[in-house]
Amino acid sequence: MLQESQCLALQRGLQLPECPGLPSSCLHGVKVAQPLGSPALPEESVHRSCGKRKASFAAMLRRVARTVVPGLKVPWARWSRNWAGVPDQVVDLRSDTVTRPGPAMRRAMAEAVVGDDDYGEDPTVLELQEKAAKLLGVEQTLFVPTNTMANLISVMGHCRRRGSQVLLGQECHLHVYEQGGVAQIAGVHSQPLPDMPHGTLDLNELERALSRGFRSSYHPVCELVCLENTHSSAGGRVLPIDYLRQVRLLAHAYGARVHLDGARLMNAAVALRVPPARLVEHCDSVSFCFSKGLGAPVGALVCGAKGFIEEAWRLRKALGGGMRQAGVLAAAAMVGLAEAEEVLPRDHENARRFAKGLRDLASPICSVDPDTVETNMVLVQVAGWPPAELCQRLQAVSAEEVAQTGRAVSVVLFPWTEHSVRAVWHRDVSAQDTELALRKWEFVLRQLRP
Repeated sequence: MLQESQCLALQRGLQLPECPGLPSSCLHGVKVAQPLGSPALPEESVHRSCGKRKASFAAMLRRVARTVVPGLKVPWARWSRNWAGVPDQVVDLRSDTVTRPGPAMRRAMAEAVVGDDDYGEDPTVLELQEKAAKLLGVEQTLFVPTNTMANLISVMGHCRRRGSQVLLGQECHLHVYEQGGVAQIAGVHSQPLPDMPHGTLDLNELERALSRGFRSSYHPVCELVCLENTHSSAGGRVLPIDYLRQVRLLAHAYGARVHLDGARLMNAAVALRVPPARLVEHCDSVSFCFSKGLGAPVGALVCGAKGFIEEAWRLRKALGGGMRQAGVLAAAAMVGLAEAEEVLPRDHENARRFAKGLRDLASPICSVDPDTVETNMVLVQVAGWPPAELCQRLQAVSAEEVAQTGRAVSVVLFPWTEHSVRAVWHRDVSAQDTELALRKWEFVLRQLRP
C-alpha cells in the first residue's frame, strides 16, 4: 500500500496544492465550512479538518493506485512524478560514460589489494598495467585518472619543444573537447585538418601538411599526427587497419610520430574482430580508456615503449595525476576489460537494431543509414525540427503518451550538430530498453507529423 508521504508526493505531481496553513483554507484550497457571520475557527481546528481531508484523500489515492497497478510495490522514487501508477522508465543514450558499476565491479573494488601507486607499489595497478601491455602488444602502460590526461601526456611526451606542431582532425575529441590542453599546458600548436565521413584524414592533405614544415625555418615543425579510433564525431566509425599503416608510413617519412586516441579502442577491435594489438601496431603511443564502453567509473592508460612510459610517469606527476591506493580503481578497470568481449558486441547489436528500426519508420524528420553503424553509436539526421527540441520531446512524458502507449518513457539524448542527434549504447541499456527507446521515438515522430 502507498504510504501517506507517497500519496502527498502524488498530490504534488498532480499539482494539487497542499494546505497553506491559513485558518480559512485546508487541503487543495477547499474552504472550511463556516456559518455566515460566525467567528473564524481556531487554527488547530482548521488543521484537524485539513488532516481528516488529507487522510481521506490519501485513502482515495491508494485505491486508485491499486486499481491502475494491482499489487503495486514499486517505490515512489521510480515512478513518474506526473502520472499515477505508471513507471517512468529512463533510457539514457547520452554517452557510454553514464554507466554505473555492477555488483562484480563493486565487489572487486571493495576487495582490491592496494599499495602506494605513486611509489610503484600498488599490486592491482601493476597487474592491470602488465595485462594491458600484453593485450595491446606494447612494452609498457601507465595508469592515469582520465583519457584526457592520457592524451595530453602523450602529446607532451612526443612534442618536447614548445611551438612544435600536431596534426589532427578538426572534429576529433582531442581537438574539440579537451580544453585545448595541448596549447595552454604543453605549448603545442594544433593544425586541424578536415575529417572525412569515415573519421579518417585525406592522405594527400595529410602529406601536404607534413611536408610544409619539413626542414623549414619558417613553419612550425610537425612532430605528431593524432588519430581517433573509434571516431566519436563520425558516429563511432572504425579506422581501417590499412589506413593506420599508411598514416604511420607518411608520418615517419617526415620525422613525425603517430598517437592514437583509443578511448574506444576495444569497440573498434570487436567491430573488426581482430586483437586490439592489430590496431596499435602502427602507432607510437596509444591512450586507452576504461570509463566509456568498458564501464569502469574512472581510469585510462598511456601505452607505448619503455622509455616513453618512463617520461610519461614524470609528466603524470607534473599534471597532478599521481595516485596512491589506486588499486581500488584498477580493480574496476580489470573487470571492465574482462567483460568486454561479452558486453561490447551486445552494445553494437542493440545500436544496429535501433538504427534499422528507426529507418523502417520512414519518417521525413529523422533518417539514419544502418550501414554506417559500426559500433555503439548512431548518428540520426534531423530535418525540419531543431535537434534540441526533438531531444526535449523524447525526454518529456505526456498524458497523451501514457494514454496511447500505457508507458511513460523518457529517452535522454544530446543534440550533436545543428542537424543531428547522437545516441550511444552501453552496458546499462538492454535490448528491451532499446525497444522502448524506438517506440518512444515512433510516438514523438507521429506527434510531429504535419
